[in-house]
Amino acid sequence: MELSLKKQLEKQPNTWISKALTVLFIVIVIVWASKGINFSGIKSNGVDIAKNVLSGILHPDLEMLLTEVPALLLETICIALIGTLIGAVLAVPLAFLSSTNIMPKWISVIGLFITFPAFVYGLMFIRVTGPGAFAGVLTVSVISIGMIAKLFIESIEDLDTKILESLDAAGCSTFEKIRYGILPQLFTNFVSTVIYRFEINIKDASILGLVGAGGIGAPLIFAMNAFNWDEVGAILCGLIVLVLVVEIVSTKIRTKLTRG
Repeated sequence: MELSLKKQLEKQPNTWISKALTVLFIVIVIVWASKGINFSGIKSNGVDIAKNVLSGILHPDLEMLLTEVPALLLETICIALIGTLIGAVLAVPLAFLSSTNIMPKWISVIGLFITFPAFVYGLMFIRVTGPGAFAGVLTVSVISIGMIAKLFIESIEDLDTKILESLDAAGCSTFEKIRYGILPQLFTNFVSTVIYRFEINIKDASILGLVGAGGIGAPLIFAMNAFNWDEVGAILCGLIVLVLVVEIVSTKIRTKLTRG
C-alpha cells in the first residue's frame, strides 16, 4: 500500500516551475501597475473631511431623510425598473438571433455586444434629451441590453432539444412548441436574469444623477460640494437601506425561482 502510494506520488508531474513563473508574472504585473499610481499623500484637511463625512452618516438630517430622500429613492427605483424592463424586452429578440443552436453562425455574430460604462451613455443621452429621469431610463436600458442578452443566449443554448423533438413528433404546431417546450425551460432563467440586472441597475441609477440623469446622485453631489454633511449622511443612509432591501428581496426571489 505504501509502495503504491509512493510510486503514485513520484509519477505526479512536477509543477513548481510553472507555479514559480506564475508568481513571478503576477509580481511583475503588480509592479508595473503600481508605477501608474502617484500617491502624493493625504490632504491637510483630508482627515477633517473624513471625520465630517462619518459624523454626517452617524447624525443625518432626519427631516430630509423622512421627506426628500424617499421621493428621490422612488425616482431611482423607477428609473432602474423601467430601464431594466425596456432592456429585457429588447434583449429577447437579440438573444434568439444570436443563439448558435437556433440561427446560423453568420447570423449569430450579432451577439457580439459592446457595453460602455453607464457614465458614457448618460452623458450622450443628456445631450439628446436634456437632464432628467428620462435620460437615466434610456441609459439604464442601453447598458442592460448587452448583459441580459448574453445571459439569455446561454439559457437558450442550454435548451433540451429532445422535448422539442417529442412535441414535433406529437404533431404540435410551432406556437404549441414555443408554449409548452421553450417557454417553460426559459421562463425561470429569464426572470432570474432580469431581477439580477435590476439589482445592478439600482446602483447604476443611483450614480447617474452625478451627470444629471435623474435619481438620487445629483442631490448627493450637491450636498457634498456644499459641505452639508448631515444631508450627505441622510442620502447615504437611504441608499444603504435601499441597496440592502433590494439585494435581500432579489436574492430570495431568485433562490425561490431556482429551487422551484
